[in-house]
Amino acid sequence: MQRTLVLLKPDAVQRRLMGRILTRFEDKGLNVIAMKMLRVTPELSAKHYAEHVSKPFYPALEKFITASPIVAMVVEGLDVIRVVREMLGKTNGLMAASGTIRGDFSSSKQMNLVHASDGEEAAAREISLYFAPTEVHPYTPCLVDWFKAPDEA
Repeated sequence: MQRTLVLLKPDAVQRRLMGRILTRFEDKGLNVIAMKMLRVTPELSAKHYAEHVSKPFYPALEKFITASPIVAMVVEGLDVIRVVREMLGKTNGLMAASGTIRGDFSSSKQMNLVHASDGEEAAAREISLYFAPTEVHPYTPCLVDWFKAPDEA
């Protein structure tokens, strides 16, 4: 099974969209194996967004991501990185298709509600920033037989 990091950003928390977004992942048959609410510090922001620290938009990004609590999750499932990113829709909420999380809930270019890892290496790195190994709890829901065929890994 593949894993990805999902962050419900400050705008999702402040707008009380956490449950509605989480429900979409669960309805899809994805497994949330770690979850917590936290405040992102400037140090954590710089580690998470290391490739953006020197860019002109980074100060505004840091101010946004540290302004309010976030919810961090590890989500597990078949091809979960691609699946979650498709569920989110385009990064720009104004361009995201209806039916996607951003298309349904975001009306901003910048405040796009959710972050999700963009590849396996990024997922492993990002998960380790937010969760200790002892905080990740893989399990098999009793409904798993109804979400995928027995020969799917």
